[in-house]
Amino acid sequence: FSVRRRFRDVVTLSDRLSESYRGYFIPLRPDKSVVEGQVMQKQEFVEQRRIGLEKYLKKLAAHPVIRRSEELRVFLQVQGKLPLVKTTDVASRMIDGAVKLPKQLFGESVVSAAVDPGEVSQPAKGGRDLLRMFKELRQSVVNDWGGVKPMVVEEDKEFLEKRKKMQDFEMELSNVSQQAESLVKAQQDMGETLGQLGLTFVKLTKFETEEAIFNSQKVRAADMKNVATSAVKASRLYRELNAQTVKHLDKLHEYLGVILAMNNAYADRSNALLTVQTLLSELANLNSRIEKLEAAASKIFGGDRSRVRKIEELKETMRVTDEAKNCAVREYERIKENNKNELERLDKERHDDFFVMLKGFVVNQVHFPISTK
Repeated sequence: FSVRRRFRDVVTLSDRLSESYRGYFIPLRPDKSVVEGQVMQKQEFVEQRRIGLEKYLKKLAAHPVIRRSEELRVFLQVQGKLPLVKTTDVASRMIDGAVKLPKQLFGESVVSAAVDPGEVSQPAKGGRDLLRMFKELRQSVVNDWGGVKPMVVEEDKEFLEKRKKMQDFEMELSNVSQQAESLVKAQQDMGETLGQLGLTFVKLTKFETEEAIFNSQKVRAADMKNVATSAVKASRLYRELNAQTVKHLDKLHEYLGVILAMNNAYADRSNALLTVQTLLSELANLNSRIEKLEAAASKIFGGDRSRVRKIEELKETMRVTDEAKNCAVREYERIKENNKNELERLDKERHDDFFVMLKGFVVNQVHFPISTK
């Protein structure tokens, strides 16, 4: 089967996967590469983009969870316009947010029928959740500055240890990638140098042959021809060797992309934890306000109707906020489980991938010097 898609459809697919599969190591989509499009010829640019997008889709299809997603199935199979909802632009969110802010969970009053606690467990979205973003930012700053100890912290020691190991792996991978690029550059330079040397000896051989007077000059010219032939062959072999080296070591660059995807999944986890912390902080504030109002109302004979009404409103707000907190906790636990499963999968795949990569690289390096003899 085949379908027709625009690049913006790929962006929509990527956004939807990020929203629906939080905590997973989702492969990163290639950038639009506007600059490359200006430098390269149009046909070359389109082909390079096609290759990049094909690799991206193959990575999505190889992921054990994403490959079964409805989003990917729709993208690959549904004819005509892509029926995935696009992410709302920032300007629209700001307009929509200005209208809906009074109904937001963190507003002064909450009408339970207008609030979906499940929505609160998802990341804040632009202006639509402007007030919530401010509250989460404030909570984050308080945590970072150490002014108030958060009520929920990351306590999964096994996860923290694995994350530390992956951070070390990231540094090692970056260093190895740089060394691989240096090796490829050195082999490329060697191939080009031998090629230039061979061409120089070809010219010199021609000159010696045409100008030779004595037999010794003819013998020298023949030796120069052999050197020229060997140099040209060696140059060609180095180019082939380099092509194979790039093929094998490209796995290093793929894993740099995996590391970025992993960090995005960790960000999902951190954001979910921040949401839980913010909701718990909000519950504590609401409870404190209720206690103060109740204490003030008890001092007035017969009670204070306005305060009693306000207390009831705050209790309703607290009830809805508690429901949202429970949703946020479940979302956080779901993301934690996704992180755990993905780390286990990555450990296994990393071992297999790097074994194949190193084996191919070593065999390739050993094979070519023998071929040059």
